[in-house]
Order: sequence, then C-alpha cells, then structure tokens
Amino acid sequence: MSSSTRRDRTSSRTRSTREPRLGRRGRIALVVAVVASAVFLGVSWFGPIWAVDTIDVTGNAAVDRAEIVTTLAVAEGTPLPRVDTDAAATRVAGIPKVASVRVQRIYPSTVRVTVQERVPVVFFDAPDGTHLMDENGVDFAVEPPPPGVVRLVAASPSYGNLETRAALDVLAVLPPPLRAQVTQIDAPTISNVSLTLVDGRVVVWGSSEDGEYKASIALPLLTQPGQTYDVSSPDLPTIR
Repeated sequence: MSSSTRRDRTSSRTRSTREPRLGRRGRIALVVAVVASAVFLGVSWFGPIWAVDTIDVTGNAAVDRAEIVTTLAVAEGTPLPRVDTDAAATRVAGIPKVASVRVQRIYPSTVRVTVQERVPVVFFDAPDGTHLMDENGVDFAVEPPPPGVVRLVAASPSYGNLETRAALDVLAVLPPPLRAQVTQIDAPTISNVSLTLVDGRVVVWGSSEDGEYKASIALPLLTQPGQTYDVSSPDLPTIR
C-alpha cells in the first residue's frame, strides 16, 4: 500500500472523528424551543391570543347582517385557528337569498364573510304570493318584485322546468335596449316563447335557439309599425 493511500485513509478517518456533534447545551436549547413552540401553538389553538372579536360582513343588501351572523354560528372569543370556514360558509349558503359565500380567517381576530346575493330575473304568481326567481331558475323568495323584474307565465314555473329554462335563456341573450322594454315573458312550450313589451306589442320568439341572431333582427324590426313581431324564423321575420 502506498504512503499516499494511507494518508488519504488517515485523513478520512480524522475528518469523520471531527464531525460536529450537538452538545448538551445545544440539546437543551432544542428541547426548550420545541416545548415553547408546542405551548405557543396550544395557547393559540385553545386560548385567547387570536380570539374572534369581529365579524366582517360584505356584499349583503337584501339579507340582514344579523341573520348572516346568527347563521354563521361563530361565537365571539373562539380561537381563530379553530374556526371551520367551510362549515360556516355552508351554513350561510343555506339562506335562500344567498347565491354564494366565502368565509375567511383574517388574523389576528376577524372572520370575514363575503356574500353574493341572488338577483331576481323573473317573478311568477302563485296561490301563496309572488315568487322571485334568479337567472338559474332558483325560486328564492315570496315577496313583491323589484322594478324591472319580468313576469313569467308558464304552466309550472320551477327549477329544472323546461319551459322556465327556455324563458330564462331567452331573457339572457336580449340586448339591454330590448330587455328594458320587456314586462312579461310567456312560455307555454319550449318552442313558443313570446315577449310582451311595455307598450303592449308582442315579440314572438319561438325557441331559445339562435337567440343572438333573433335579437339582432328584433331591434330594427321594432322600429316598424305593427303589433306582433315574429322572429321565430329569423330568416323570414314578419310584422302583423
């Protein structure tokens, strides 16, 4: 064995025996740090360091703040890390007028609730009163309709009803100048939708297919004298 090889092995053994080791003080310091962290986390989780003292609610207009806070069910003084935001959001989403909600922890002590409310698009009359329905066909309130909400006339207005869906699809593609004139939408069948305007004129729309094309024809057609404007066959519109 060469002398250089012996020197390399000796050097290697010497380096290995000189690897730094954690001394007694270092081990004590490490234990203290771990214990301190555990205590801090425990106090934060169960104690008052990040206790909830503010519920911040935004985006609500039709839904009263007190109803949202009550339904949220997050008690003042609850440690913020323990607030189950998903469960809280699910509870608030159960309010009929709420379309969507987001619940956040805002440190050190705030729970923020951001609400998006349902917007009525149509209303329909029923034995128990006037029902408001949003763009998705959700019947969410029984109360007088706000100005500009269109009356829906259909055999069974409801979520999932095909005639209701056809009427909502037609309203969704109307350009604002035409949409502003509509007071009632009739949908006896999915292929026989019609619009009644504020001045009593009627636009026969037909099915919800080719909605944008029909809308582009209906507006200029309404500048012509007549009572009934039929765009159900948009390539051959008629005025009567």
